[in-house]
Amino acid sequence: MTEIRGTVIYDDIATELSVQAEEGELWVGSGDLFRATRFELKPQGVCRGELCYPLPPTRQSEILRLRSGQSWFNLTAFARMLSQSVAHDAAHSFWYFGVRPDQRRQLASLEAPDFTLPDLDGKLHSLSDFRGKKVFLVTWASW
Repeated sequence: MTEIRGTVIYDDIATELSVQAEEGELWVGSGDLFRATRFELKPQGVCRGELCYPLPPTRQSEILRLRSGQSWFNLTAFARMLSQSVAHDAAHSFWYFGVRPDQRRQLASLEAPDFTLPDLDGKLHSLSDFRGKKVFLVTWASW
């Protein structure tokens, strides 16, 4: 398995790094795992802050490898374990990782929260005033 430059898109953040690709599997160095995903290996599993996914002993060899003195993490196998979708463009060495199970709860409701804003004349309008009607919201931010 040879190292190549690849781009990992995780949580809609693109990170370019050295990866190993083998039969459709994406291996990232354990040192680059945090940089690409904000996950890190801990004794209790693969963790991001308080959130930890334990690695079953039967799957550790599928997800973790030691090669040439470096630890490698199979990000595609981890995504399969989480039922997270993965899209891969082999020609450009891109991997896109979809929504994780912990993020799906946030998307369970597509209902926007109610808010109140003034129009151009200063009259206040709430989103709830338009309940049952089609609303087109345009937002913009300068940051």
